[in-house]
Amino acid sequence: MANIKSAKKRILVNQTKMERNKSIKSGVKTANKKVYAAIEANDKEAAKAALLVATSTMDKACHKGVYHKNTAARKVSRMNKAVNAMA
Repeated sequence: MANIKSAKKRILVNQTKMERNKSIKSGVKTANKKVYAAIEANDKEAAKAALLVATSTMDKACHKGVYHKNTAARKVSRMNKAVNAMA
């Protein structure tokens, strides 16, 4: 355990940031799962709606620094490609 006041503060701040990032990542994963679930169910309208929500969620996570911009772009691109490939 840290003895220095600034080190104690860093521990608290890091814990707060970790919880925030964990919540954001969880939201992104949930949004992505909804897109792929709609694709599996072969429901194109639901997939398009879920894709809009997932894209927005990924962009917000990217702007907050939780995801790297290229990672977000890659995942959005793959989801977009999967939705467009639906019959």
